[in-house]
Amino acid sequence: MAAAVPGEGPAAPDAEIGPVDLAARVDEALRVQAAAFGLSQDEIDVRRHIVLRHLEHPHARALGAITPDGRLVGFVYGLPNDRTQWWSTVVEPYLRATGSEGWLEDSFVITELHVHPDHQQRGIGRTLITAITDSVGHPRSILSAIDKDSPARALYHSLGYRDLARQVVFPSAPQPYAVMGAPLPLLRARPGA
Repeated sequence: MAAAVPGEGPAAPDAEIGPVDLAARVDEALRVQAAAFGLSQDEIDVRRHIVLRHLEHPHARALGAITPDGRLVGFVYGLPNDRTQWWSTVVEPYLRATGSEGWLEDSFVITELHVHPDHQQRGIGRTLITAITDSVGHPRSILSAIDKDSPARALYHSLGYRDLARQVVFPSAPQPYAVMGAPLPLLRARPGA
């Protein structure tokens, strides 16, 4: 098992962060996502195929948070943006409208980041996202998050992500999203902050 990634946030004492074969653990990852995001079984079934397709990309990266007993309690994965992929084609008109279309070039997309609710507020999400973005050779990162005040959006803002477009509507998504972008490396918390 990989050692915990050192960082400014409190690395969770009950989980180690490191590379994970997310394709091999896709069902476990989707259980974490379902608990964190409130997904139905039908949504999980659809997402399983999407996650596996994403992970086939030759430059996809994934990290997991693994407990000492081997349970996956958090994960992040992403890949370099490709303007021909579905997500990019949906967000492009919104970014163009705000003058932010250039963020689609040479960006690493955080596709999913989830931590099981029983393990949130321990620095796992912060450690996962900073570790994965530190390992890519891109000058910036982009992601989408539900467009409302939430702990996830607060985390992203604290790392330097800013809103590039709001009220982005994805087909079949029940709520609008915000597209956010940050230069890399991500901001780190100041000591004592």
